[in-house]
Amino acid sequence: MDTSMKVAVIGAGTMGSGIAQVAAQAGHKVVLFDTRREAVDKALVGLRKTLDKLVEKGKLTAEQAEGIHSRITPASDLKDLAGSGLVIEAIIEDLGIKKKLFAELEGILAADAVLATNTSSLSVTAIAGGLMHPVRMVGLHFFNPAPLLPLVEVVPGLATDEAIAPRMTALMQAWGKTPVVCKDTPGFIVNRVARPFYGEAIRIYEEGIADMPTIDAAMKSVGFKMGPFELMDLIGNDINFTVTKTVWEAFFYDPRYKPSFTQQRQVESGRLGRKSGRGYYQYDASGAILPQTSVRSLAGSPPSSGDPAEVSAQIVERILAMLINEAYDALFWQVASANDIDLAMTKGVNYPKGLLAWSEEKGAAHWLDVLEGLQARYGEDRYRPSLLLRHRANG
Repeated sequence: MDTSMKVAVIGAGTMGSGIAQVAAQAGHKVVLFDTRREAVDKALVGLRKTLDKLVEKGKLTAEQAEGIHSRITPASDLKDLAGSGLVIEAIIEDLGIKKKLFAELEGILAADAVLATNTSSLSVTAIAGGLMHPVRMVGLHFFNPAPLLPLVEVVPGLATDEAIAPRMTALMQAWGKTPVVCKDTPGFIVNRVARPFYGEAIRIYEEGIADMPTIDAAMKSVGFKMGPFELMDLIGNDINFTVTKTVWEAFFYDPRYKPSFTQQRQVESGRLGRKSGRGYYQYDASGAILPQTSVRSLAGSPPSSGDPAEVSAQIVERILAMLINEAYDALFWQVASANDIDLAMTKGVNYPKGLLAWSEEKGAAHWLDVLEGLQARYGEDRYRPSLLLRHRANG
């Protein structure tokens, strides 16, 4: 692997510092920039602690850890990024701020430098819209924590040069990552396909079918490492709600992605999840869930009674049907290949199985029946089956 290319990372938060670590571990010299120098210093201190732990666990030698740390140079002036062959931006999800940043970078970097955004929900094409040379802009969406989760969504924009996506795919593979190429559509693969995992879980809770611990336990019983409410608390309800709202608006208010009042109220009340000590659950200082602390339903009523096994099966069928439908729809609109869609969900958010492969266990006709039953019951377009799922079910 050629590691002579200098890599610059903009944004020294959790994601930016993680990406810097990945690039440095791959052997590149890295410049880590943030408008707040103290943020860069804090990131480097955190990186030192992380590397020391890896040495203690025997995953790195002391010499390797020192080499990784020494390859990252702090910067507080954008001009210090000159000479970088790849710049990865990992700052606030604000289109105007990102466009302004990349416009400044055009005057600093060489003409052949690649500009990459780590955006999770904004359009790569829109971010590149203000550039004189949008052909060199691409999306490189890492997943948090970047050093641990292997997936990277490689997202060419409408104007991106055709050679850049294959080049970035090869680079990510050289960095030990699992890249998938996808279209520049709202949410890309993961943040689009995963929306029902959260949204349908909240809907089930709002209807009083089950409480949050029951819903979480049901999904973990089929192999998910965390239930929807536990995961939303880990991600942060403010972040999860913003992504949901962004995807919903970007799809012209498609009811499949409609945000919930339950999550909006969580955000408004400051119950953001683990980071605030309280979200759908309450947490102790170590981040462990305190017992009997899930929030009450909006109506204040207890969940409906019923056979626990039947309730659990109903929860799983409903959420899984919506997830599978979303995967089929992404495939229908050629967002990515079937293999990359399944790979993205297993490598990016640790799903126990790829959704398209999972659907085959009971067959497309089964999942079509579930969705048509929900659509008939609620009369909502939210549950409309994907045309591709319908085609597969009908042979």
